[in-house]
Amino acid sequence: MAARSMGVQSVERALDVLEVLAASGREMGISELGQATQLPYATIHRLTATLVRRGYVRQDPRSRKYVLGARLVELGTAAGRMLGGSARPYLERLVELTGETANLALLEDGYVVYVAQASSRRMVRMFTEVGNRVLPHSTAVGKVLLAHQPRAVAERILQRNGLPPATANTVTDAAVLLRELERVRERDYALDLEEQEEGVNCVAVPLLPANGLVAAMSVSGPTGRLDEPRRREVIEHLRTVAADLVAWMDGGDIVEVPAGVTDEG
Repeated sequence: MAARSMGVQSVERALDVLEVLAASGREMGISELGQATQLPYATIHRLTATLVRRGYVRQDPRSRKYVLGARLVELGTAAGRMLGGSARPYLERLVELTGETANLALLEDGYVVYVAQASSRRMVRMFTEVGNRVLPHSTAVGKVLLAHQPRAVAERILQRNGLPPATANTVTDAAVLLRELERVRERDYALDLEEQEEGVNCVAVPLLPANGLVAAMSVSGPTGRLDEPRRREVIEHLRTVAADLVAWMDGGDIVEVPAGVTDEG
């Protein structure tokens, strides 16, 4: 791990352990954690004992190895709710720019969880209930979230959840989807072309702030309104607004996006 120039050393080290466990997506023993964090084994023992006692890490009684604990799920849920409230103005701006419904989503325990939404003002519009959980493989936000996980984590999620078809367009072959996730990571956006719901298209981009959180922002609408030329425009709007939200999350300056409705008519 990189040397720290400032901060509380014990906190930094505990966070290193949690981040290494999160990145690995699997059980890890003391020696593995020591190698990954470059910390002495005695230090790893003390840190993991404290983290286990507080519920942030769990030790398997048979293998004696460590995985992330349930307490982190509670913190993640709370953080998601707080992020959803803060993101609302940015989603409203996307509605103004695109005329379509905008969403913010996180990955939680292998499922997509929608934490915020701003609805289109059109008569025919898409709606997803905040707090709703769906499988990630058939949604644009889910593909973005999977694409920015370690490959082993994404593979494990797909193996555990399966790839059941939601429509005739849903990708149900894991190898095909993993290749698509590579393209999503390269181009930094994902598409759902009637894969989750017939007659609905969706475009999503990642939010990757410096704190390591991975979130996804999307715009969804009827297939007829989100055709290929319109999707290209929406992708640019998404990238701009997502960059503004990430700048806010990182505590930097925010570039205002010009207001105004850009409906197709």
